[in-house]
This record gives sequence, structure tokens and C-alpha cells, in this order.
Amino acid sequence: MRRPLSPWLPLSMLFVAGVAAAVVAGVAAPGFTITDTSGKAVQLADYKGKYAVLEWTNPECPFVRKHYGSGNMQALQKEWGARDVAWLTINSTNATHSEFKTPGQMSDWMKSQGAAPLATLLDSTSDTGRAYGAKTTPHMFVIDPAGKVIYAGAIDDKRTTNPADAKTANNYVRAALTEAMSGKAVTVGSTTPYGCSVKY
Repeated sequence: MRRPLSPWLPLSMLFVAGVAAAVVAGVAAPGFTITDTSGKAVQLADYKGKYAVLEWTNPECPFVRKHYGSGNMQALQKEWGARDVAWLTINSTNATHSEFKTPGQMSDWMKSQGAAPLATLLDSTSDTGRAYGAKTTPHMFVIDPAGKVIYAGAIDDKRTTNPADAKTANNYVRAALTEAMSGKAVTVGSTTPYGCSVKY
């Protein structure tokens, strides 16, 4: 009899001939360990039993600056952090890329924005970004307490760089968390992400 797979799959199980499986709503969230800006190793498995949000970011991206410049991303981080959601911001810009940020640079930028994630993680090898199939900054994933992805895609439905649009947009992350934490099925489990390409 085959044993069921753990909901927290190691990265090594997600690669076949060097190609990462796409992560979509309904699948187990790939496990990872990434160092945060203070040098601490953070594991996704540490937050099993909680809702978690993964936010892919890059300070050089105008779409990211839209959501931070408007205060939208920080408001979401604070709103859901207050409800014990583990919000993890991930920068998968490869260490070899010109847009790579050192831990100090990334920490300083997040502080300057008044950001409030639980942790800011530097995926400098890009392994976790590739494992999730993260395509853009931002690219958002919502994970339930059992370790299953319940939303994957864009942050909202206003695919622009205009900060004013964040206020009137339909925010898919907020909607997914609101429905799931109310015991309802998530109405929109996946959308096409928009933003700058992840700098692998």
C-alpha cells in the first residue's frame, strides 16, 4: 500500500530532468528553507497549521513599487499578520543578476517602505522561485493550514503600474483568505500573475 505524500514536499521531489512542476491551487505547497535578511534560516514547514502567504518581490520592479508605493502591500501584510497568517516575502533574484539585493539592501528597502511581513527571504539561488514556478513580481500564493495551495496568481485584477489602481482593485489574496478563514471554498483559486519577470 502506498503511503500518502506529505503536504510539504521537498524541493528535490519537484524537479524532473531539471524542470520544476508548476504549482497551482489544489496541490501541496513545496517545502523550502531560505535565509532571511537577518541570516536566520526559515522553513515553510515551521508554519504548518497556519495560513501562509508567499509574496514574490523585487524592489526594482515598477509593479512591486505600485503596491508598496500605494501602501497596499503593507496594509495586507499588517491586516493578515494580525490574524496570525504567516506572510513571507521572497526575493528570488539570482545572486548573479544586476538587480540582486544583499541582505542589508533588502532589509533597508523593506524598512523604508514600512513593510510588515513575518519574514523577508532571499532566495539567491532562485531554487524556491523555480520550484513554485514564480513568474512575476509580485506573484502570490496562499497556503492553507494543511499545506495545500488554495490560491496562486496575481495580487489583484488591475494589471497596471498605477498606484491609484490598488485602491479600487479586486484583491484576490484578500478574497481567498477571507473565504477560506470563514470556512468557505475559495471562489477564485488561480489567475494569471502580472508584473516584471522574476530575475532568474
